Amino acid sequence: MCPYPKILLKPGKEAAVLRFHPWIFSGALTFLKSEPGEGDIVEVFSYDQAYLATGHYCKGSIAVKVFSFSQVTVGPEFWEERLSKALQLRRKLGLMTDGSTNAFRLVNMEGDGFPGLIIDYYNGVAVIQTHTAGMYQARHDISLALKEIFGESLKAVFDKSSETFHNALQATRDEILHGEITPVTITETGHRFVVDIEKGQKTGFFLDQRGNRMFAQFYGKGRKVLNAFCYSGAFSVYAIKGGATLVHSVDSSLQAIGWTKENMMLNDIAESAHTEEVADVKRFLTQTTERYDMIILDPPAFAKHHNISHNALQAYIFINAQAMKRLNPGGILFSFSCSQAINREMFRSAIQAAAIESGKKVKILHQLSQGPDHPISIFHPEGEYLKGLILEVE
Repeated sequence: MCPYPKILLKPGKEAAVLRFHPWIFSGALTFLKSEPGEGDIVEVFSYDQAYLATGHYCKGSIAVKVFSFSQVTVGPEFWEERLSKALQLRRKLGLMTDGSTNAFRLVNMEGDGFPGLIIDYYNGVAVIQTHTAGMYQARHDISLALKEIFGESLKAVFDKSSETFHNALQATRDEILHGEITPVTITETGHRFVVDIEKGQKTGFFLDQRGNRMFAQFYGKGRKVLNAFCYSGAFSVYAIKGGATLVHSVDSSLQAIGWTKENMMLNDIAESAHTEEVADVKRFLTQTTERYDMIILDPPAFAKHHNISHNALQAYIFINAQAMKRLNPGGILFSFSCSQAINREMFRSAIQAAAIESGKKVKILHQLSQGPDHPISIFHPEGEYLKGLILEVE
């Protein structure tokens, strides 16, 4: 077994690790010789020298991100075993076998035991995003492991870490680790979507909303729908396929509206069933005179850090209050927050404040979260980042 730098915890600081929480904070650490380098694999021991965990050392308040609670030798074989387990779960979910879906999240950071790593799979293309130096340094071993578990069905591996990992000592750039990147079209529950791996937001598509889009298909029947912050129009496609009479998609990005138009054509949707508009959603909601039977609000993260959560809550209150005012009586509102800094209780309080501000009576019909291919470790509740509510607005 390869020796790794050893870190001791201060007396009494091992309780959270013994409960399998994967984050160890800097205030809990003491060093035997010298501080490890960022991204180094380290072994963590209690003050009385009992082994606790193995993880990547990080600069910042979270000093170690744990990927194993047993002593291991880390290399391609280790990552291959871990990735095989993650793939096995997705097969159990039917994502590899039912034929109607060929895109899913393979690795969801702490939820799959890979803190600092996301891997999304798009019809033969694996897109990696690293959030820590340790995972960035392991990306080539991880790419080799992906080739082993997928075999010839893996067409390419693309590292898209320039947006998510920044380090003064390491220049990060997006790069192809295996194969060639060609235009990607995926199938999701029978619907087809173009995914721009290189230019799209995050890894290219929002796979975490798959199950929630099915609700849009169910509730869309016979309704006039606004899909705000539409990105590439996935919610719009589902609503129309469910029988919506008209869907209006709005996004501030001209490129996003271009992808939306492509996806309408890809799914043989009549021009009469859909309109698109490039507009700032906040301004659109305050200025439009249109009324809708269903509105979908899926904004980008308004808060990426806890110190700006108050401003984010005000933004959620504003857009939801405006949406409630644009709904016909008995209308349906889908409202989401993907801000990890905003917990479920805070989000629900913001929706309550929006209902008060709009003067509407509101009922919760469904409480939503991320899909099962975005699992949450029971020991790491911070992994529940996506919150959603389906509401009836009287």
